[in-house]
Amino acid sequence: MRGVSIVGIGSTPFGVLEDQSLKSMAVTAANEAIGDAGVDPKEIEALYVGNFISGFLAGQATIAPQIADLLGLKKEIACTSVEGACCSGGIALRHGYFLVASGMAERVLVVGVEKMTHAPTAKNTEGLALAMDHETSEGKSGLTFPGFFALVAQRHMHEFGTTPEHLARVAFKNRRNGARNSFARFREEVSLEDITNSRAISDPLRLFDCCPIADGASAVLLCPTEQAGKFTDAPVEIVGSAQTTGYNSLYNTPSSTTLDATVLAGRQAFEMAGIGPEEVDVVELHDCFTIAEIVDGEDLGFFEKGQGGFAVAEGLTQVDGKIPINPSGGLLSKGHPVGATGVGQVYEVVKQLRGSHENQVTDAKIGLTHNLGATGQVCTVHILRRV
Repeated sequence: MRGVSIVGIGSTPFGVLEDQSLKSMAVTAANEAIGDAGVDPKEIEALYVGNFISGFLAGQATIAPQIADLLGLKKEIACTSVEGACCSGGIALRHGYFLVASGMAERVLVVGVEKMTHAPTAKNTEGLALAMDHETSEGKSGLTFPGFFALVAQRHMHEFGTTPEHLARVAFKNRRNGARNSFARFREEVSLEDITNSRAISDPLRLFDCCPIADGASAVLLCPTEQAGKFTDAPVEIVGSAQTTGYNSLYNTPSSTTLDATVLAGRQAFEMAGIGPEEVDVVELHDCFTIAEIVDGEDLGFFEKGQGGFAVAEGLTQVDGKIPINPSGGLLSKGHPVGATGVGQVYEVVKQLRGSHENQVTDAKIGLTHNLGATGQVCTVHILRRV
């Protein structure tokens, strides 16, 4: 296996992009990544597209070859759509990584894309619920993802003393970070009072505890690390890549305060990179709900189990804190175009490692991305290092 580096990145803003279609967003992000790397599109040997519900929401499936055609890529190449619920983008990146690492390809393009805001809330809720296991009691009972993470939050509060204020402080931090990110859907700070008084969604989660849907696309261009210097003065190497499987339902999960797929993926990625959590400078993780950021941070080893909420309250996860988490604003501020999120996280971390982020972490050298799908059924973790 050889080293793999990111030499080009691109993204649309995440938000309500009424004037852009699913494919036009993907093409915009892809062309930006190709241009950033200075690569001739005809040199690209494979395309992976992370997407979850374009067939259901946008009435368009088989999108990878259609995007390839619009980009003018060669007809000889493989174009593959990848689905793994909210983890679709992270899985697409992992496939691209392996194709280059194995020596099967020299230039691989990875795109994550989703179009959601045109559809009514009920349609989006139904689409997202497709990630549930509908042969179990949870799927049959109509459990939604706010309900799932509300159960996680309730148990975390019961076992560890986590409070609603801890949840609110996650939202407060990420809204403040998002206000400085030109690609975020929400770019206004929100007071703690407004967060704690927002309408209830699923106890104890309130409106600002939940990430919004969004439209958007992000892309990265991969090549062998030994060739990266030909394309950029600031290559970023993928030094850790892991994908793991969790449980299909909360009722058969050993602990509802731990998402085992995250624990395993983090452990594997750190082992592959040869580092520990204490060596990471910046993190973009899957904060679909405020409790998810708290649990994710614990499961990845940044904090002891039960201490994630207290760490947020102490300021440890702020941009200038001990371990900056979601300086982009995360899903809570950027929005969550589900198929695009995993690649979008990588886009944000690469900007950090290049030293060009709006919320720049001082001298960031190593970054981590964590992308979670469904009820913790699938997870990817990637560790990136400035070359």
